Amino acid sequence: MRICDPHIHLWDLSTGLYPGLETPSVGFIGSNAPICRDYLLAEYLAEAGEGLNVVAAVHVEAFPTDPLAEVAHVQKMADASPTPLAIVGNADLTSPDVGGLLDRMRAHSALRGIRHVVNLHDDPALSYVQTDYLSDPDFARGLHELETRELSFDLQLYPHQVEAAVRVFSGLDNLSVIVNHAGMWCDRTPSGWTAWKAALRRLADLPNVTMKISGLGMFDRAFTIESLRPLVSECLEVFGPDRAMFASNFPVDKLFSDFSTLWSSFDAITADLPRDSRHALFEANARRIYRI
Repeated sequence: MRICDPHIHLWDLSTGLYPGLETPSVGFIGSNAPICRDYLLAEYLAEAGEGLNVVAAVHVEAFPTDPLAEVAHVQKMADASPTPLAIVGNADLTSPDVGGLLDRMRAHSALRGIRHVVNLHDDPALSYVQTDYLSDPDFARGLHELETRELSFDLQLYPHQVEAAVRVFSGLDNLSVIVNHAGMWCDRTPSGWTAWKAALRRLADLPNVTMKISGLGMFDRAFTIESLRPLVSECLEVFGPDRAMFASNFPVDKLFSDFSTLWSSFDAITADLPRDSRHALFEANARRIYRI
């Protein structure tokens, strides 16, 4: 199985960029103690083991204290890597100097886009941020700075935020927007399932939006093929195999599964799809979207 994995996180704690990973904590995904240590490219590439061939990957920002320093550090990993490694960096898109920061980041050849997480929830345990960025005009201005520089945007949000997101992104037709973690179905009730499905369809109305099927263990820690199947099938029904891609979210999802089990699950769920569709989901779409 050839894999271009479009969502991994690499961190070197000696850089001091990740104080949140220096001390274990407990959140909605449980304890992060097993991954509160260095996670570098050699370990990630070794996860594949037999039968899985990781031919490229995308590092997605890991909430660094200094986004430019993180990009510079991961660029060094990319330069030394036998496997192509692209970078999705972090930036506060509301910053008055976001354009200057993006220009400094673009000096690093592996940079492909930016992620500025917007997850806000009534349950404080589920909120990543304290600001409603989707209603902030400065955030929209920062997205325009991405668009003019032909950088993509990784969008991490909850289903209840989708209507606001559609209003923001509907005027940015040339910005490639990649939804993280299958739209984060966090309300695991029947009504939450209905709301999540409706949110997917609203996002899919925008032709420049694609779906990253990843992070599924965060809300389904003891997942099985059958528990993942409805979620994956829904994503593929809405976005189709040309606008979706599988990703590992390692090492975060390493808290819930091993690499082989995760990818074997994706393999089993899509076993009846045409070969070209499977190639798109496992490799080709990620290469195209992240320009690898």
